[in-house]
Parts: sequence; structure tokens; C-alpha cells
Amino acid sequence: MCSLAGAAIQLLLLQLATTAGTTWTAVAAANMAGCESKCGDVEVPYPFGFGTSNGCHRAGFEVTCDRAYRPPKLSLGSGGGGPEVLEISLRNSTVRVRSTVWSFPAAAAGTTSDARVDALPADLRQSSQYALSAARNSLVLVGCGFQFQATAPARQGNAARTFTSCAPSCPGAAQRKLRHGPCDGAGCCEAPIPTTGGGLTSSSFGVRFSWLQENATARRPAWVAPGANVFMVEHEWWRDRENVVPVKLSLLSAGGNATGFVIPAFLDWALNTSSSCAAAAKMPGFGCVSRNSECLNATGSADGYFCRCKDGYNGNPYVRGGCRGARRHLAAGAFLAMGVGIGMFLLLLVLGAIFATKRLKIHKARKMRQKFFRQNRGLLLQQLVDKDIAQGMIFSLEELEKATNKFDESRILGGGGHGTVYKGILSNQRVVAIKKSRLVIQKEIEEFINEVAILSQINHRNVVKLFGCCLETEVPLLVYEFIPNGTLYAHLHVDSPDQNPLAWKDRLRIASEIASSLAYLHAAASTSVVHRDIKTSNILLDDRLTAKVSDFGASRGIEIDQSGVTASIQGTFGYMDPEYYYTRRLTDKSDVYSYGVMLVELLTRKKPIVYISPNDVGLVEHFVTLLNQGKVSEILEEQVIQEGEEEGKQVAEIAAMCLRTKGEDRPSMRYVEMRLQGLQCRPEIDISLVEEDQLNELNGLTIRGGNNGNAGDNYCSRHYSIEEEILLSASLER
Repeated sequence: MCSLAGAAIQLLLLQLATTAGTTWTAVAAANMAGCESKCGDVEVPYPFGFGTSNGCHRAGFEVTCDRAYRPPKLSLGSGGGGPEVLEISLRNSTVRVRSTVWSFPAAAAGTTSDARVDALPADLRQSSQYALSAARNSLVLVGCGFQFQATAPARQGNAARTFTSCAPSCPGAAQRKLRHGPCDGAGCCEAPIPTTGGGLTSSSFGVRFSWLQENATARRPAWVAPGANVFMVEHEWWRDRENVVPVKLSLLSAGGNATGFVIPAFLDWALNTSSSCAAAAKMPGFGCVSRNSECLNATGSADGYFCRCKDGYNGNPYVRGGCRGARRHLAAGAFLAMGVGIGMFLLLLVLGAIFATKRLKIHKARKMRQKFFRQNRGLLLQQLVDKDIAQGMIFSLEELEKATNKFDESRILGGGGHGTVYKGILSNQRVVAIKKSRLVIQKEIEEFINEVAILSQINHRNVVKLFGCCLETEVPLLVYEFIPNGTLYAHLHVDSPDQNPLAWKDRLRIASEIASSLAYLHAAASTSVVHRDIKTSNILLDDRLTAKVSDFGASRGIEIDQSGVTASIQGTFGYMDPEYYYTRRLTDKSDVYSYGVMLVELLTRKKPIVYISPNDVGLVEHFVTLLNQGKVSEILEEQVIQEGEEEGKQVAEIAAMCLRTKGEDRPSMRYVEMRLQGLQCRPEIDISLVEEDQLNELNGLTIRGGNNGNAGDNYCSRHYSIEEEILLSASLER
């Protein structure tokens, strides 16, 4: 049916083309004889052309085709130094190019910084044929904490300068709008292209950033990178929310960039930028050489004139004989007969196409699910220890779509630049969290695979449980237990003065629970696991404020007989182990350092990523300096001092041990766990007097204390040995 319909369409098009007296192929072929007219998928009509043959392009309209790319890449100018060309339009006198993103680092609040943005290289700016299209483009700013101002250069006879400005903000109380909203002021704003008067624009302009206080304070969310990004973008492309959100999130995130996106922008072009049609027609080299062409004065951003085929003609007005017409005086009877025949044919074609499309869509969807299931089964299940357990962990796509109302936006719990977490309710009424990747890239697939491989072998009360995964999509979906009380970061750094941060007793217990889970990962799991991204935003709290370590996408397994592995740099700056960062040697002591940073955050309620001391040093360095000077109380939070100052000072000493420069000098997480549990049970006994090696040998050690019914009191009646930890973890329900 489909092949028959395709043949019929081809026959009909051939008849229509013959009747009209011309075909698109004939029109497109109207170019300079012997000159190349295509680079990859991009048509290159005269006056544009390549510099390999004389006369194949008009002066100033040379393009370069780089065939080292697949497909070949076309760029303006000679030598491939100009912007990449996506499309050339003779009718609209425009070139659609790939836009450049200019990134500017943040400066101190209250200061300004000036720069220049050049949309075109120097040789193309000097030729004056091209200008940014003010009618088709917008100027977009991504970032927060600054006031932006753009200045257009003065043109001949016009000293006036037109300004455009905007000021994006990143409100902490509107995180959802910041992450998922359009470009309307939250982390992103639009402004018109600067003009010099009369609608004319330049290919370069000056920019000024006035850095505001929120750029350097807690009002900027921690996940938003400081700095600003500027680029020009096509209006219509940027109006599509599917384009706005990924670009916006990638540029806002720390370490993010737009290299993976093709952001289009328009350049206007014209001939003889100093001449009108009337003047140019009297001069040698007049561009409108086709008999059926007409000249129009440029009214857009560029200055000069351009050519167009007259009504009823199509083709290239810059080539002799390029504008070709159609025979428009056919008999009315012929048109009537043709119309009846075409109508009947189209009716049959539509009915057949509807039926065939529906069948094809169902078949294609089934095939794609089978393909992804086989593909992901090979990638995922080979890494799972117990294949029988793995079979019971598999969810269907239909089941997860029903659980999330087809991944409705109202079910979004949160997420970052590459992934979104949804709340779902399964058919058995179990509430779950479903992690779905936004971008289909190999790195995301590898992180999902890694997370399943790690979590399928971990069973600990303070590690988020993995219930299963769905393998019927290109990137697997992960199904976790639902943790209702948000992140430790959100409970520590409350936005409203009406909200109370965590009590010191809860912070101490949570720190002990996290230490317990890390000690298990490092020493008691079948394969030693290094989390590699320990931070407060990756610690979830349930309805009893019990800690749950989450997000194992960056984790690495290390064989028990190995001390470490060489690995690429992953993690979050501010929490990352500097020894690992500089040597790429990953060990369990890298987690110990990140845990130490988190202890400092619990003690001070200051954010490691953004905090700068009066001496212009980071939180960790400032904390250690005050501790060594015996002034640690100056940086401890007031609530910690009021509720447990002596315990806080002992925790500060533990944090300093974890933050030692050399990994081999840091304690094990088992040692840290025992010390913190000792503080909860008998704070008057200084367990730090026991050396770490001695503490690790005390398999039968029992720490006992009173029971007042609080969440942390059960620690005081436990026997702490590695063997018992394994038995306890194995008894927990999955």
C-alpha cells in the first residue's frame, strides 16, 4: 500500500511539473556553469560560492566547505573562520548560521565589567555585506545577579547610540520556575538586538555587566554557576519551550555549556552596501542580471540592495536566465479535469494513509520497545549479581506512564540539568520516585547503568532503596523508594525566617547515619563503593528525618584487594577531594574528605560552594584556620553553641581530621561513625582518646546509654562490629 501510494505521488508530481513548464530541479540548477552548488545538505546559490574557481562567487560572498566533517560543514568566508552556515535564502536575503555563546565570569558585587561581542570575524565585518537581523533575532542573557547593557557602535553620519538592557534574577523561592520555566526573567532574559538607528545593526557591539549583590550571596541557588552567557538566537526557534529549557539549564549549571546545541541565528545580507537600486543599476557589476528579476532597496538590518524574481517566476535573480516562469494560460477545462482527478486520488490516498499510518505507528512502537529492552538488558543485567532478582526488578513503560499520569509536570519532584525525578503511584498503591533522563547522550546512559549496578548490590537502612528499572526506553528509567521530606540541604538552608533549621541533636544523628552508610559502602559491601559526590543535596530525609544517601550515578566500585583506581574527575566543587582532583587517584578517602566538608556545613550552616570569608578564602580553609587558632566558636552557628557547644567542638575536630590534605592521613568512615555514636551516647567520655587502629579491632565493643524515646537512642544499645553490620544489613527488607 505504501509503495503504491509513493509511486502514485511521484507520477502526479511529474505530471504537474510538466504541465507547469518547470520543475524545482530546473530552478535550483540555475547557477554559474561549472561551479559547485552544494556543501553537505546546504545549497550554495550564486552570489555565494567557493573560492576554488574564478567567477563562482561575488566579491565578499565566499564560503568554505570543510569535508573533514560528516556531513561536510559550510562556513562563511575563506579558511573556515566564519560562522557555520545552516541555510542560505535568496528570497529573504538571509543566511541562517550557528550562533556563538559568549561566557563572561562573575565579578564582585558592585563592580562593572566591559567587553566586546563580535558576531563575525574581522574580514567579514570589514566587507559590510552582513549584519545581524534585528527583525529575526533576539539577544538572550542566561545567568543571574547582574544588570546587562548593550551598546551599538555609531555609524557614518549618525553619532547616536541605542542601548538595550535586561537583568535576569534567580529567586530562591521559585526554583521550579527557574528550572522549568521559559526565558522570562528567571535565570534568563531577552533583549532586542542593538541598532544604530534606521533599523540598521552591526555585527559587533559593546556589552557592560553591573554585578549585583545576589551574584555573591545565598540568594543565588547553589546549583547555578556564577557568571553570564550571551548569544543571539532566531525568534521562532527560541519561542519553542523544548529548545529554551535544555539550553537554559545547561548554561546555568556549574560546568555546563552549549556546545551540544545548534542555536540558530539570522544574518541579513545585501549587495553594494553604499548604493541604492537606482544608483547601482548605473554602475558596472549590477547584481540583478536575470531578465525577469527586480531590484529592492534593503530595509532590514543590512544596508544596500538585493534582487528577487518577479511574481510568477522562481529561481536565482543573480544569474542570467535564472528567473524562470510557469505557463499560466492553460484552458479552464484542463484545470477542472485535473482537479477532479486529483481530488479523487487524494481521497483514496488519505484513507489508505490513515490506515497504514496507524498500523505502522503501533508496529514501530512495539519494535522500538523491544529494541531498547534488548539493548538495555545487555548493558544493565550483565552487571547485576543475581539475575533472578534482576528479573523481578523490571517495570514496563506502560506501568510507569500510568503511575505518573504520563510524566505530567505536576508530578515533578525535582531534578538537574540532565534529569528529572517524578512522583509515581504504582498499581499496588506504593509511592515511588522515578528518575528520567532529559538528554539522550552516552554519558547519561552510562550513569544510569552505573547506578543500577551499584544499588542492586547495596542493602543498608541509610541508602535509598532501588526497587527496579524500566528498559523499554532509550535511556533506562530508575524506580526508587519515595523519600517525602526533601533534602538535608533544604532543611539546613531554610529561606524563610519563620522556618527553623534542624536541631543540633538531629544534625548529629544524621551525620552519624551518613557515616554508617559510607562505612558500609567502603568496607562491608561485596565490592568497596566510593560514592564520589557526597553533599547535603544528595542526602534525603524521610518522615522521621532519617538520612538516606542517594544519587549513585557517579559512584565507582573498587575491588577489596585494591587501594584505589585512576578515574576521570566527577563530583561537585566545594565538596571534592583536592588530592583526587589533582592526581585523579580515587580512594575511599575521597568520600571522607567530602563528608568532612558536609560536617562543616552542618556545624556552620554555610554553603561550601558560595561561602567566601572576610580574608577571601573558602569555607573549609577558614574553618580549619579558626580551629587551629582555638577560635572555632566564631564560625559555629549560634544554635549549635546553644544546644551542644562541647559536642560541636568535638565534631569540629572530627571534621578537621577528615579534611587533612593527604588521604592516607584521614580516618576511615568506620572510625568516624564510632566517634559520632559515642558522642550521642556518652558525650562526657572522649572517645577520641582511642586510636583508630585500636577502635577497628574492638569487634565486641558495646556503647550503652539511656533511652528517652528519640530517634537516635537506639545507637546506644548496639554492638558495633563489621560482622554484625553485615548481618543487620542482610536482614533488612528490600
